[in-house]
Amino acid sequence: MTSNPLSNQPSNSNLWQPNRTLSKRVETGVKALFALFAFVSVVTTIGIVLTLIFETVEFFQEVSIWQFLTDTQWTPLFTNKQFGIMVLISATLLTSVIAIAVALPLGLLAAICLSEYAPAKLRKWLKPALEVLAGVPTVVFGYFALFTVTPFLQTFIPGMQGFNALSAGLVLGISIIPLVASLSEDALYSVPRSLREGAYALGSTKRETIISVVLPAALSGIVASFILAISRAIGETMILTIAAGQNPQLGFNPLVPIQTMTAYIVQVSKGDTPAGSLAYKTIFAVGMTLFLITLALNIFSYWFVRRFREKYE
Repeated sequence: MTSNPLSNQPSNSNLWQPNRTLSKRVETGVKALFALFAFVSVVTTIGIVLTLIFETVEFFQEVSIWQFLTDTQWTPLFTNKQFGIMVLISATLLTSVIAIAVALPLGLLAAICLSEYAPAKLRKWLKPALEVLAGVPTVVFGYFALFTVTPFLQTFIPGMQGFNALSAGLVLGISIIPLVASLSEDALYSVPRSLREGAYALGSTKRETIISVVLPAALSGIVASFILAISRAIGETMILTIAAGQNPQLGFNPLVPIQTMTAYIVQVSKGDTPAGSLAYKTIFAVGMTLFLITLALNIFSYWFVRRFREKYE
């Protein structure tokens, strides 16, 4: 009668089991720490939004929404107070349009060059070099626009004033080129190589492949980078405060001083305006307007990415 050789093997309950108590405690602690960080960020966001809402409600208890939207002048710090937010919005849109006209085409072309044309070794150097531009403080960009770009443009445009929207918008566009280029290049680089090879197999040239295959495949990521850059342009502060001036006037003349929403917030926040006054509350109304504009852009970006995102296996 033969014995079962497996009967002499120890059971699973007798096998050595590692002591994972410490590891589980560390993992629990790390999860709790990360949850705390997430909670703090959410609470901070809620606090900012509630602050804007409460102060804006107090502002509109003294100023009607109709006056806020239809007045053609913005003079809350003057004796004759008027609260036409369209004055600041028009200035913000003017500088943003100039910046976008510079940043979007140059940023996209730089992304195409890095993703499709630059060799791998050169790409490793070019992309970090381009992103270094994003690390330059915006104050430096502001003084560059004021003391370098504006005098240069005045040699061609004699009627341009020292503070103007054109030079501020141009330098603002240069400052956000790395944002567009980096995010767009990531979207282009993530397109599968098989799509390019399929286009080449059908006889397409490199240019035709980029235009007809790669760009449509990366469209959602490119549009997301564009909208993020637009939000950055709308919310920029120091470049516009230094180079565009502080003259609130309704219109779209890029050669004269203007005042954007962010520049006005800086002006009032310097401390010359008494806290709790109506003029002080205007910064929250302007901030809420700026918040709603950027929120609408982010919602559109989220919808567009989900609607047109391409998935590949």
